[in-house]
Amino acid sequence: MLMPSIFGENLFDEMMDFPWEREFFGRRNPLYGKNEKNLMKTDVKETDNSYELDIDLPGFKKDEVSASLENGYLTISAAKGLDKDQKDKEGKYIRRERYAGSCSRSFYVGDAVTESDIHAKFEDGILKLSVAKKDPQVEEKKGRIAIEG
Repeated sequence: MLMPSIFGENLFDEMMDFPWEREFFGRRNPLYGKNEKNLMKTDVKETDNSYELDIDLPGFKKDEVSASLENGYLTISAAKGLDKDQKDKEGKYIRRERYAGSCSRSFYVGDAVTESDIHAKFEDGILKLSVAKKDPQVEEKKGRIAIEG
C-alpha cells in the first residue's frame, strides 16, 4: 500500500522495488529492510597515539551492545528485542518501523592490539572506542571488552 511521504522515506518506495535491483545490489536484510543502511554509522579519527571510533547505535541500551577482539578484529555487536504482541488499545498501527534483531560490524585493528589497549564508553546512543596504536606482533588473543556507561 502506498502512503504519503510523511509515513516513510519516499512515496515510491514500494512501487520502485524491482527484484532485479535486489539481485544486482545484494539482498536486503528483511529484519531492518530499507533502514539497514542507517545502522552502525561510524566515524573513525586518527590521533598520534590511537584511533577514535564513534559508532551510532540509536535506541540500543548498554547491555544490548557488546565488543570483542579476536585474531586482530574488533567486532561490535548489538541485539535488540521488541515485543510485537503488545497491542495499542487506542487504535491500530498504520506503520511499524521498529524491529527486533541484531547487527554487527568488524574492524581490523592488528594482531598486536589487546583488550587492555581498547577503551569503550557508551552514552547517548553512541559507542565511543579508543584503540591504541601498536606495532605488529605475532601473538593471537581473543576476549571481551568492558563497556562503560
